Amino acid sequence: MALVLVVDDELSFRFFLKALFETEGHEVVVGRNAREGIAHLKKRKPDLITLDVMMPEHGGLEMYRALNAEEAWRDIPVIMLSGVQTDTYAHALAMSGATGAPLPEPYAYVEKPPTPERLLELARPVLERGGGTSGRNER
Repeated sequence: MALVLVVDDELSFRFFLKALFETEGHEVVVGRNAREGIAHLKKRKPDLITLDVMMPEHGGLEMYRALNAEEAWRDIPVIMLSGVQTDTYAHALAMSGATGAPLPEPYAYVEKPPTPERLLELARPVLERGGGTSGRNER
């Protein structure tokens, strides 16, 4: 059983992801924003993070920057989920380098709403091996 951290401001989407991964036999913890997600990280390192890009207050790029700033968290695969199109996200990621070190691409980027099958297709290899990185982007 792997640990999945779900960070999303939408209650219905958190519920969807929690149910999806729990049905697969994994433990899931959830956060409503980057602040809550990082609080979970400080307690226990997950095998996978699903992270919404656009959240009020503490957004997904802020949390992704924090993940990459901590050596202990850099190797956690992150599936970024957002209604923001892939090209727009890539531009935001590139622009983030203007305010600090450029951010690496996440394990995967998936536009909302994803199908359960697609999310599981991306997550299973990571969860079966207990984490890892491979850098894929999806539309």
